[in-house]
Amino acid sequence: MLRFAVFTIGLFTLFACNTNSSSPESSNEHGTPAASASTASEEAQTAPPAPDSLTEIRFDRLTAHARSEALHEASLGRAMQSIGQQLIGSPYLEHTLDTTPDERLVTRLDGFDCVTFVEVALALGRGVYAQDYSFAGYADRLQEQRYRDGATPGYCERLHYFSEWIADNHDRGIVRDITADLGGERVDRSLTFMSENREAYARFANDDSLYACIQEMEASLQARSHHWHVVPEDQIDAVASQIEAGDILGFATDIGGLDIAHTGLAFRGENGQLGVLHASLSGEVLVSPDLQRYVQQIGHQIGIVVARPQVR
Repeated sequence: MLRFAVFTIGLFTLFACNTNSSSPESSNEHGTPAASASTASEEAQTAPPAPDSLTEIRFDRLTAHARSEALHEASLGRAMQSIGQQLIGSPYLEHTLDTTPDERLVTRLDGFDCVTFVEVALALGRGVYAQDYSFAGYADRLQEQRYRDGATPGYCERLHYFSEWIADNHDRGIVRDITADLGGERVDRSLTFMSENREAYARFANDDSLYACIQEMEASLQARSHHWHVVPEDQIDAVASQIEAGDILGFATDIGGLDIAHTGLAFRGENGQLGVLHASLSGEVLVSPDLQRYVQQIGHQIGIVVARPQVR
């Protein structure tokens, strides 16, 4: 979907999650972008990739859980939380979308960064709700969510800034940004973190054409007056009753040129307390049981953005 210990490490971790690469979330960790590599013109994918054996096994287990628990009868958010719980203990993995020289749809289920965890839970939850348990359906939904307007995978089509990820998916009815409804304060800030920290992104550090398209993407957001709303960290408890299990959370930052430094799912335990289910830099998918406390203990986080998954 961060904090600072050593800035160079933080830089690679902080925005990483936003850019679907990695991210930080402990009081002594500070994130920043992660790297990616590709060329401006990337080979189009005409069909979703076939799963490897490990991904296929994990996918079958998750869909079997969904069937046995009749998750299609639950709310979409509850289904996402239940699926996410099955992934607790899965390792935190950086740069999972950037392992090939050209952009390809990555569908792996053996480990996650903070953004890919959210995307997988949403794609699987939407499939369960539609009672479509096919891997092809899962891959299609993942692509639809990850790339601007659901485009064919391309590095410059990927929704790197998570506030744009929310806005783009909101416009297509996949999620609904409810942050303003919760009393969130408007943030107007130019998103320039990627272009200003070019050296942190291996994918375009030495690729001028790809770097140019990232600059164009940022300029386009500014031209459209792209903005977002944030519920301040000290007001989270006041609106907690309005946040539902499975709501998508973006953790807003005050770092210049950046919007959101970490992501996760709202989690409601048996006691009803509001926490966050997320792929944590501490090393695995886990539940942090107190959302407001979690946000307040991490440097540079200023509040949350909340998007509710939608049934179409």
